[in-house]
Amino acid sequence: MSRPPLSRDTLLCISLAGRPSNIGTRFHNHLYDVLGLDFIYKAFTTTDIAAAIGGVRALGIRGCSVSMPFKEDVLDLVDEVEPSALTLRSVNTIVNDAGRLTASNTDYLAVQQLIDEHGLDPAQSVLIRGSGGMASAVGAAFVDRGFVAGVVVARNPDAGRRLADRLGYRYLPDTAGPCPRGADIVVNVTPIGMAGGAQEADVAFADGAIRAARTVFDVVALPAETPLIAAARAAGVAVITGAEVIALQAAEQFERYTGVRPTAQQVAEASAMSRA
Repeated sequence: MSRPPLSRDTLLCISLAGRPSNIGTRFHNHLYDVLGLDFIYKAFTTTDIAAAIGGVRALGIRGCSVSMPFKEDVLDLVDEVEPSALTLRSVNTIVNDAGRLTASNTDYLAVQQLIDEHGLDPAQSVLIRGSGGMASAVGAAFVDRGFVAGVVVARNPDAGRRLADRLGYRYLPDTAGPCPRGADIVVNVTPIGMAGGAQEADVAFADGAIRAARTVFDVVALPAETPLIAAARAAGVAVITGAEVIALQAAEQFERYTGVRPTAQQVAEASAMSRA
C-alpha cells in the first residue's frame, strides 16, 4: 500500500523546532506510505512562533509537533490545552480541528508508558538533570507514577528550583562536566550527547553515578546510542533510550493527527527507518 498522489486534499502536518531533524519527517511519512494515508509531513523552524501558529490555524495544517524552544510559548496561542500540557506548562503536540487548536503533551504520556513497560519501582530514587520543558514532562510522569524521592539538577537555578518545587523534589545546582551525583534512576534531559551539538561526545553522568544506578535514562534521541547509553550498557546497567521516547510520543501524535493507531511493529519499523 502507498499513499494517494499528492493533491489539494492532501493534509499537511508539520514540526516546529529550533533545530529541526529528519526523525519526525521520516517517521510520519513512512507510516503514511505504509497505511496509505493522504497526508504529508514537513519539518520547519521559525523566528516568529506566534505567526507560525497563526499559519497552522489559517492554512488548515492538521497537526503540529512542537519542540524546544517553543514548548511553553505556544500555550497562549491555542484554544484548548489538555491536562497533560496544562499541568506541565509545556506543549509538544497541536491538533487543528477546523481552526480550533488543541494542545497536549505526548512526551509525558510516552514517559509514563516507558516507566510501566520497564517495570520501574516507585520506591526507587530519581535524579533528573535538566529543567526545560522536556524535564518538566519527565518529572511529572515520574511523580504521577508515585516516585516521591527525587532530585532536580539544573544549571539555571530559577528554573531548576521551580521545577523541583512543583515536583516536590530537591534542587541541586549543576556544574560543568559529568554530573557526579547519582540515584537509583538517573535521567539526562539536557542536550549533552546530542548529535551535532557542542557536547555530542560528552557523557551526562560520571562513571560512579552510572555504575550505582539501577536504570539510566537518556531522552536524547539522536543518536539512539548516546555516550551515556553506551557507558551504561558497558557497565551492565539497564537503559531507557531517547529513541524509545520519541517513537512512543510520535505514535501518539500520529493517532491524534490521522485517527489511525499504527501497530507496535509498524512503530518500531518507522522508528528504525527515521534514525537510519
